[in-house]
Amino acid sequence: MQTMSPLDSAFLRLESRDTSLHIAAIGLFDGPAPTYSEIADLVTAKLPLLPRYRQRVREVPLRLGRPVWVDDPRFSLRNHLKHTALPHPGSDTQLDELVSRVMSQQLDRSRPLWDTWIVEGLEGDRWALITKVHHCMADGIAATDLLTTVLDRSPEGEPKIDDPWQAHDEPTGLQLLASAVTTLPHDPGWLVNAVSQALTHPRRTAVTALLRLHGMLNFAELARPATPSSLAGPIGSVRSWSKTQVTLDDVRLIKHAFGGTVNDVVLTAVTRGFREVLLGRGEWPARHAVRTLVPVSVREADERGHLDNRVSAVVAELPVHVSGPVARLRAVRAELDRLKTSGEPQAGELVTGAANYIPPLLLSAGLSGIFRVPQRFIVTVATNVPGPSEPLYAVGRQLRELYPYVPIADRLRLGVAISSYADVLYFGVTADRDSTPDADVLVSGIEDAIRELVKLAEAED
Repeated sequence: MQTMSPLDSAFLRLESRDTSLHIAAIGLFDGPAPTYSEIADLVTAKLPLLPRYRQRVREVPLRLGRPVWVDDPRFSLRNHLKHTALPHPGSDTQLDELVSRVMSQQLDRSRPLWDTWIVEGLEGDRWALITKVHHCMADGIAATDLLTTVLDRSPEGEPKIDDPWQAHDEPTGLQLLASAVTTLPHDPGWLVNAVSQALTHPRRTAVTALLRLHGMLNFAELARPATPSSLAGPIGSVRSWSKTQVTLDDVRLIKHAFGGTVNDVVLTAVTRGFREVLLGRGEWPARHAVRTLVPVSVREADERGHLDNRVSAVVAELPVHVSGPVARLRAVRAELDRLKTSGEPQAGELVTGAANYIPPLLLSAGLSGIFRVPQRFIVTVATNVPGPSEPLYAVGRQLRELYPYVPIADRLRLGVAISSYADVLYFGVTADRDSTPDADVLVSGIEDAIRELVKLAEAED
């Protein structure tokens, strides 16, 4: 039995009828497709490395403690590994529609919070794996680590691992309450540790404190609502998903010509996409119309492989009002450079850390109350997670493409996820189907932005 962190439990508690908080990866492989049994054997062989795959969530009675992970004594792989096929011709558009349907379905909370779909019938002798996990289980970095654990690093596969797993008895309600008492926010150890750090590293402690204060002030400035537009508003429960890709070589060419980082170029392309959506709807792309939440990993190097959330965030104003492609890139670069010294990630860490010392019932009630009030400060989310650089395999078939999925919630009608794999950047765009039938305009805008900047970069040489 393991108690969730406050951040993990927040992702669980904030899910609602119209908000499904799972993340996902959509992998496309060379064919022919393996059998269900072959994929089942692959996943079964990796289960010893994935204890969370055989654990489900239990709530403490009366929510007097944070939710806990417990072994599922009725775990069956068949409840989580699904098999389907696309009808002829098996186009990429049909795959996108299937992903949209799968992502519109919430995970069953009576079971471990993950599902994997084997998809046959893609044109070009291809097949796919759709793997989704609840956000309370993993952030983007952890989900990438999870995928690289499930898949093989060579076509020959990997040695089998002994599996000594036996489910522990599920705790009773009284045992859950007793466990909750031990995690109540009464332990003064955090204060002792903070004082010790301050005495041992006074300069670093002072710098961190100033960054956190600066970050809090920056967040306070964001209390003003974003410029109203059709990009934000009430959402339903049905999602649509679309995808595209660009080469890292093209992105590197652009940043070499005009400066900045890969992330600067990527967010510039996303900015162009949002600009095109607004213009296509007959709306003027105002300066503060697209304010995006950008998750930032605070995971230490020795914390890779942990299935949980170790993230903070910054809030970036995407300069959709800038029409010139190079000027737009420079504006994005200036905004991201500002955020690097803003202290917002450190402030976010402080807030999530403080949640450890708020009574769980009060924290749960506070979160519920906050999210009953529609927010008008964030318009979208854009997350960029580095993926594996080396090829991965499933039953000897090479993973060729790897697309991400990011959830949307609380008036965010569009979200963009970016991940890298083997020198390609993959974009996944999530939309609220009912309010946003034109998500393809955002995808086209991303593609057009890269093509335009590549052409300008080549002219610079």
